[in-house]
Amino acid sequence: MWNVSGGRSSSNGTAMFVAIAVASLASSALAVECPRADALGTSRVLAVDPSAYPRVGVKSFPQTLPLEDHEVVLTFDDGPQPANDRKVLAALSAECVRATFFMVGRPALEHPELVRKIADLGHTIGHHTWTHANLKDLPPDKAEAEIDKGISAIEKVLHGKASATPSTPFFRFPYFDSTPQLLDNLEKRGIAVFGADFWASDWDKMTPDQQLKLLIRRLEAARKGIILLHDTKDQTAAMLPPFLRYLREHHYRVVHLVPAGPRTAAAGRGLDYGPLRRHSWRRT
Repeated sequence: MWNVSGGRSSSNGTAMFVAIAVASLASSALAVECPRADALGTSRVLAVDPSAYPRVGVKSFPQTLPLEDHEVVLTFDDGPQPANDRKVLAALSAECVRATFFMVGRPALEHPELVRKIADLGHTIGHHTWTHANLKDLPPDKAEAEIDKGISAIEKVLHGKASATPSTPFFRFPYFDSTPQLLDNLEKRGIAVFGADFWASDWDKMTPDQQLKLLIRRLEAARKGIILLHDTKDQTAAMLPPFLRYLREHHYRVVHLVPAGPRTAAAGRGLDYGPLRRHSWRRT
């Protein structure tokens, strides 16, 4: 088994096309070489079209993303949170990995430079409401306002103009609590709703070692999928470097999500940009 302090413990080791169009990578001039030749890297970029994948993540929905065996997507909820995000970003950068951050609007307005830094590092920024309210408990009009205000805040930070039309149409419900009406409205607006395929249960208090072992067990059972983590949790920030090392040493591959462009969306497809050069990533 693995532990946070740096590898295996003395206990027994843990056992180890749908709607897709293929396109070549953009010019290699856009790629940034990873300074570490042995880093995990970002394996490929998957452009997600909400018309093809309106709701993904088998913990909440029947469908998930078209990932291959040993492919994972890293997602972080509830930020930005400066103290922990510095550690999370350092861990991701050390392994040349890109992730998706589902951000809450109010703290995003409080920490705009951090939001822009995360975007500038090439990570994808999705939406997670204005205050992390449980939308299932709100009247429909207030729930819609909570979604729109969160989107507008992040658009203001990233693009200088508040808008309820997201440039990255990715949304995740706080607590995964949705309603049929809200789901239908988001689908009509062309916004993909993300659940998860498995998670670290980092809302429960545990040590980084305990969280690492739990997440590895779930990873090996699922073998692929969208992983939910929280960048607001100290234990997750501490657990992340050894978890990324585990992914690298056990031949897992990280897939980076981006929104589909207009040409792809018009065709109703998810666009797979194919494999990145090993140990390199593209800035956007």
